[in-house]
Amino acid sequence: MRILLLSAYDAQSHKYWREGLVAQFPEHHWTQLVLPGHHFSWRIRGNSMQWALGERDCLERHYDLLIATSVVDLASLKGMVPNLASIPSILYFHENQFLYPHSQAHQHRHLDPKMVTLYGALAADTLVFNSRYNQQSFITGVDRLLRRLPERMPLNVAQLLEQKSRVLAVALNPLDKATGYDTVWSTREADHRPVRLVWAARWEYDKGPKQLHNLLTQLVTTGVRFELCVLGQQFRQQPIEFEQIATEFSSHIVQFGYAESRHHYLSWLAGADMVLSTALHEFQGLSVLEAVQLGCIPVLPNRLVYPEFFAADYLYTSNLDAPDKESMAAATLIEKLGRALDQGNSAATSVEHLTWPVMKPKYEKLFNSVCYINMVK
Repeated sequence: MRILLLSAYDAQSHKYWREGLVAQFPEHHWTQLVLPGHHFSWRIRGNSMQWALGERDCLERHYDLLIATSVVDLASLKGMVPNLASIPSILYFHENQFLYPHSQAHQHRHLDPKMVTLYGALAADTLVFNSRYNQQSFITGVDRLLRRLPERMPLNVAQLLEQKSRVLAVALNPLDKATGYDTVWSTREADHRPVRLVWAARWEYDKGPKQLHNLLTQLVTTGVRFELCVLGQQFRQQPIEFEQIATEFSSHIVQFGYAESRHHYLSWLAGADMVLSTALHEFQGLSVLEAVQLGCIPVLPNRLVYPEFFAADYLYTSNLDAPDKESMAAATLIEKLGRALDQGNSAATSVEHLTWPVMKPKYEKLFNSVCYINMVK
């Protein structure tokens, strides 16, 4: 099968998915067009023009299947390169433009990103979402948007999109010692050693740095002994809470900042006891899933996508309107899970059902079904 794969905003999670997909299906012939994961507003609006004018020879070749991420302006691209309109197409949603935390709303308040993904969804044969939470928030967002517009659509657009959508998570690459990681935490083995906590996310507002600061403050107040590793992608401008965390909790911190290599990143995850999330915005949470894959116990807010992937035992009460109550709930859960560890009960959970050995047949079935449906139209 000849597959055209388009990733118009190749951020870390998009790249992880794209490279995993290509590696797992070497029997197919892949052609990939990729644009860097920055300048979001321009990227989501300009990718179709950029590719139609600069990659026309590539786009006009014969393909059996087109797979694009939802940032791709698929409707415009099909209009500017007409032969693409006849190729069976999948639009893959790592996220959607209808759901953002309130303090980020100004960054995406204009209509363009929403309309680009809506038109792309209408132009695609099949929509695939990395989680049910992502799917339902997109469908709900489309419905609410269209109800606010001055004219009604002749069809129920939200229902139409839901009917041609399905959920298929980003598959996890298998991780074991052969992948390359070792122990980078301290080797102290005394009884009741400090619990090892890792937080691994982009250093941006939507990953909850304020909530993380509140949680660490609560842990100190209640006397929980802990070591902290803060990982994740950093940016030129970042929330002030990271500077505060580095200063106020320096005696607890064993690593603070972007890991120098993939090897070191996996090593920090593998050595931790628990992986924390304080996110305000998450559609799958690959960093949490990888940490759990390596043996970490998840400590996550009971919101966003997390209840879809993890049992209530690993979720603390979400209470964004009462941050002290939320941080207390998270600290209480850490204490509870820490006691279980001290007693020799790991309380670990598994995400093996999301790894490629399990997920590959599902992706294969997706490819074949989309091509078959197009053939019989």
